[in-house]
Amino acid sequence: MNKLRGIVGFVVSLCMPAQAHDFWLQPEHFKISPGASTPMTLQVGHGPFRQRSQIPLRRISRFSDIGIDGGVTDLRPSLHAGGATDDGMLTFKQAGTHVLLLETDSKAQSHLPALRFNDYLRVEGLTPALEERQRNKSLNAEGSENYSRCAKVIVQVGADAGGRVTSPVGLPLEIVPEMNPHAQPRSGRLPIVVLYFGKPLAGATVKLTNLDHDAEPFETRVSDSRGRADFGMPQSGRWMLNVIWTRARPRGSDTDFETVFSSLSFGFE
Repeated sequence: MNKLRGIVGFVVSLCMPAQAHDFWLQPEHFKISPGASTPMTLQVGHGPFRQRSQIPLRRISRFSDIGIDGGVTDLRPSLHAGGATDDGMLTFKQAGTHVLLLETDSKAQSHLPALRFNDYLRVEGLTPALEERQRNKSLNAEGSENYSRCAKVIVQVGADAGGRVTSPVGLPLEIVPEMNPHAQPRSGRLPIVVLYFGKPLAGATVKLTNLDHDAEPFETRVSDSRGRADFGMPQSGRWMLNVIWTRARPRGSDTDFETVFSSLSFGFE
């Protein structure tokens, strides 16, 4: 029986789409009243592979709320990852637009057969990793990576759209919108910049996904030389922007690459 389970697991890993590592924060309500609460879940995957994340609490290194005045509130004590119906309850007393951020450690590893790993790199636009494998003549070898996850979510509290939405929060890989989606009148465009360790990242594939119809991305862009990309501004629904980037680890490391998965989720009631 154990052998059969191992075979089934291997086949499933080959069939799972490259976006299966998509990870984001999803409150039940993206807009609430001051003093009100909303449950939140940690989500991973997409389409038929979407599920509650099983990440253990010990791997979550940061979970914070950036208030409208830039003050940081540690929300990690409020997490109960793996709860029966949610992973935490969010309550906001201060009106305005709040930005929540979550960051994990990079202890998780992924090991994939050569064909599967190369396909994943191509689909996600991880050109530096493909070039590294070509230089090392390792395209036919198993690919491996350590990975971490970063996620931000925009929560609108009350009607005032003031906040720090357009400011970086110091994540290793970060999507920073250049305008607040909740600002009125709402713009027809959503320009963003991608930062990698605080610097604009060119050539990154950024995807906008409708979380209510998430089998495929709604729009895909590649960041320009200034790390910028431009999307149509959604007018309703629940949405996620996500990006992935990687770099080679030193020779002799237990894996080949160090990868970061990053997302920004937001929505309209």
